[in-house]
Amino acid sequence: MKAFWLEGGAAIAADTLERQGIFYQHIDTDPQRYRAPVDHVKATRGYIEEDIIELSPSTPNLDAICAKFIDEHHHDDDEVRFVLEGEGIFDIRSRDDRYMRVQVEKGDLIVVPKDRHHRFMLTEFQTIRCVRLFKDKSGWVPHYRG
Repeated sequence: MKAFWLEGGAAIAADTLERQGIFYQHIDTDPQRYRAPVDHVKATRGYIEEDIIELSPSTPNLDAICAKFIDEHHHDDDEVRFVLEGEGIFDIRSRDDRYMRVQVEKGDLIVVPKDRHHRFMLTEFQTIRCVRLFKDKSGWVPHYRG
């Protein structure tokens, strides 16, 4: 994980993300090793559903899919991603409304809290494969910022 303030470029440590309400953990991506830590996150934070999402240059309509995430929005549920492969970028609003850029990569688990404005984009590699966790998939509808 690499994180920095978009204004000024100063680095952001994991404990600063935590104070901002953003949960971060690095987990081994070996399927036999990640199950227990992911299940622990599910149990302690109340997530009951999960799936895997994969985006790559071969994904049909990749540009249209990515266009849904680029505008600033929030959800009624946490946005949880555990990156199995590839990388992506979250721009997340801080509590004082500044952008924090968080680049996630293989092994990174991030929780963007519900009701927190953010946007997501792929890096130049245009590849990411993630486990997504939900309390309820119906709460994962984007609400775009005016």
